[in-house]
Amino acid sequence: METWVIATGLIAVYLLLTIVLGVWAGRRTAVNLEDFLLYGRKAGFVVLYLTVVATYHSAFAFLGSGGFFYAHGIGFWAAGTWTILTGAITYVLGSRIWALGKRFRYITPADMLADFYESEAVRVVTAVVSVLFTILYIQVQAQGLGYIINVASGGRISFELGTLILLGVAAGYLAVGGVRAVYWTDVLQGLWMYVAIWVGGVVLAYKLFGGPLELWRRVAAERPELLTLPGPRGFFTPGMWLGMTVTLSFGIVLQPHIMIRYYTALSGRIVKWLGATTPIYLMTLYVPAALVGLGGALALPDLAVPDRIFPELLFRHASPWLTGLVLAGATAAAMSTLDSILHANMTVLTRDVYQRYLVRVASQAHYIWIGRFIVLLLLAVGYVLSLTTVDFLVILVTLSGSGALQLMPAVLGVCFPTRRLLTRSGVLAGIAAGLAALYLTLVVAPHPLGLHGAIWSLLVNFVVAVAASRFTRPPSPATVARIHGEVERFVHGSGEAAV
Repeated sequence: METWVIATGLIAVYLLLTIVLGVWAGRRTAVNLEDFLLYGRKAGFVVLYLTVVATYHSAFAFLGSGGFFYAHGIGFWAAGTWTILTGAITYVLGSRIWALGKRFRYITPADMLADFYESEAVRVVTAVVSVLFTILYIQVQAQGLGYIINVASGGRISFELGTLILLGVAAGYLAVGGVRAVYWTDVLQGLWMYVAIWVGGVVLAYKLFGGPLELWRRVAAERPELLTLPGPRGFFTPGMWLGMTVTLSFGIVLQPHIMIRYYTALSGRIVKWLGATTPIYLMTLYVPAALVGLGGALALPDLAVPDRIFPELLFRHASPWLTGLVLAGATAAAMSTLDSILHANMTVLTRDVYQRYLVRVASQAHYIWIGRFIVLLLLAVGYVLSLTTVDFLVILVTLSGSGALQLMPAVLGVCFPTRRLLTRSGVLAGIAAGLAALYLTLVVAPHPLGLHGAIWSLLVNFVVAVAASRFTRPPSPATVARIHGEVERFVHGSGEAAV
């Protein structure tokens, strides 16, 4: 049997499993907005763990990381410090976000920020930033999906058709089953992608070099520049390392598809366990990715598009069944993030735009149907974006995280009580200044003085937010006491939110 038949068949089996899980989840979902959007705030540790790690590791990790190891060498591991930082952020900040969401029934990040800063303008700006920059993430996953199905079918299914099919499947089970469908399919996807990349990376290392140790010896002898910093192309300077570390940790955590996941947890203890254990999955997945990228630099030194190194090696050197297994795992990696972003954007647009400003009073079923309609619109947007290709998926993810990073001062101001409060005017001015600085330091004059543009924009954001807050009216004492009081009670009390 030909490789393309097996590879495409295994992807089809995987898609069928996700559809079945989505339909099953739909039958278990109540006609209730919190249940449809937030899993009824009852997500346990195993389900939450697998959906979070699967959401973090997307086409970016499966294809993009191999491409970065291929092009820039071991420096990508240096930037991998974000995998540890993410766990610490979740443990400290994520648990506080959960406590406030539980106590005050927040559904979106904008709910929390608008409540504390007593500002509808803050709600609108937060919603816009949340949606605008995560749309870039949709582009990453859509491009990855289109490429995977095109390669798996040996070119028989076009990039455009493959993208449309896979986007349609993800949007379909989300519309039917809500976040429960996302979580249940992510359990399958998280397991499948982890096994696939490890099996594929190790098998290729043995097939091409006789094992990982011999691979490392060959790289050290033939391409030693790949084992140095800042790497063969001088990319991983200290400033770029710092920028990627911050944007791929804080910048991802502050995106709506991760913040909303904290709201869905059954307890604060589960969120803390999530923080303590997610780095294990996140870090170890980059071991086989390095085997693929560094080994590929020896085996296929002239590959035009580095992100394609994993599929290229599989088709040339692996068995058809392994190729199919790994490409289905790559599909799982992309779809597990795609469905989460579609869900987050659906939640933000339904809650922060439609329910807040268009139809304030309607039935729960009405809002759920609006959410489903929004998913279809997002599917169309994702498909159009997928036609604009970018060779380095990691660059798009970093840009997405850089945008979400602009919410950092506002979120910290809510979750960490201090005597010097940020104000709504300070938050809005900081976000505006930060976005302007992001454009200047990423587009006009990229990375001044070798420091990643995201860091420059965040510094500008903080300075402007703090300065403007000194001269503008802070949140009312009642609001500060209510929200910061809950944070203090959670941190210094039982560790669980008040009901």
